[in-house]
Amino acid sequence: MRVFITGSTDGLGRGAAETLMKDGHQVVLHARSQDRAAALAELAPRAAGVAIGDLASAEQTRSLADQVNKIGRMDAVIHNAGIYREPGRGATPEKHAKVLAVNVLAPYLLTGLIERPARLVYLSSSMHFGGEGSLSDIDWTERRWDTNRAYSESKLHVTALAFAVARHWPNVLSNAVDPGWVPTKMGGRGAPDDLQQGHLTQTWLAVSDDAKAKVSGKYWHHREQRRPAAQALDTGFQDELIVKLAELTGYKLF
Repeated sequence: MRVFITGSTDGLGRGAAETLMKDGHQVVLHARSQDRAAALAELAPRAAGVAIGDLASAEQTRSLADQVNKIGRMDAVIHNAGIYREPGRGATPEKHAKVLAVNVLAPYLLTGLIERPARLVYLSSSMHFGGEGSLSDIDWTERRWDTNRAYSESKLHVTALAFAVARHWPNVLSNAVDPGWVPTKMGGRGAPDDLQQGHLTQTWLAVSDDAKAKVSGKYWHHREQRRPAAQALDTGFQDELIVKLAELTGYKLF
């Protein structure tokens, strides 16, 4: 199978890429920039392609989708890339909060702009439980910046996005995964969970013929279904979120 993985220069994304390539799958890698692509020197010769684009930029995210589409239709896309420890709101070229742009707006755009695959996997987090609340200021233009809150909200929103896609596209398997608190650059060296186990659920959902993996609209941790935050399952909340993301990106997914 052919799989595109965002944020595959290191951490969970790289682990997923290495596992899939070892198992004989075609993998399209992603790097934020040409400089970051140098980290893929070992993997790139065995990959089906390397796409480059900064997910904090809507323009580069759209270019990234074009690059992937030129390679050919993907069987699965793993929306792995994400950021957490931002010292402030930041500002993308489109003036959005950087955490929102990378963790939510980019997956939203790529979901619509990449030729529709058979399977979609979105990286969530147990912190999404702390993100429930109003959608009135998801871009942090009015509130005082709170890194943990912003990250938690972004993971709630991408989880709800995964479930909305499952509902609107019944022929696509769309799931959200909590990889655990693993020792990546984001998680830190002291993270208690196993890095190897952290990416195996994503790869399993992306390519496995196991009947257990061929479901949609579920929230997973270590190959076991878990109950997500209630708001992520609320179809009214999902629809409201999709409208908000369409307004922020200028792109209508459904």
